[in-house]
Amino acid sequence: MFIRDRIQSLRRVLARDLQPNPRNWRTHPQPQQDALRALLAEVGYAGALLAREQDDGSLQLIDGHLRAETTPEQLVPVLVLDVTEDEANKLLACWDPLSALAGRDQQRIEELVALIETDSPALCALLTDLSRESSAAKRLPAEVDELIANYQLVVQCADEAEQRELFERLSAEGLSCRVLTM
Repeated sequence: MFIRDRIQSLRRVLARDLQPNPRNWRTHPQPQQDALRALLAEVGYAGALLAREQDDGSLQLIDGHLRAETTPEQLVPVLVLDVTEDEANKLLACWDPLSALAGRDQQRIEELVALIETDSPALCALLTDLSRESSAAKRLPAEVDELIANYQLVVQCADEAEQRELFERLSAEGLSCRVLTM
């Protein structure tokens, strides 16, 4: 199978000059923002943002919105892709969820977390959650996991803002959530 290389160039661009994608569907709860800020402070940029060039020459983000928002005055690495708007939409819709489909080697994540040292409360919380999720999953027999996966909870919210806040908070805590409108 032949796979096309759609990377046109790597550019360093002021983050504030990148246009957010109006179709970006990801939200970024405060714990995620704090953890990203801490990771950038401790390690720096270690991955490129993804964008496509518009007809006017501007760059519109496909992936990396939170990084761009977090460091607007920073020159950031951007992979400029040679993709159509439809292909950009496909990447925008699928890039993060595809990554989320990956499995988890529980022993390896616990070993990895044990090796990491940080003074950042935000990163400590993220690493603790990773370890805790892994440990909890270890203790549950497969039959219990299957039963838990079949239970659902519906919460009545006063308005869309409350629904969004609750969804973001519970998602940030690692719960699998869906938004329903009844």
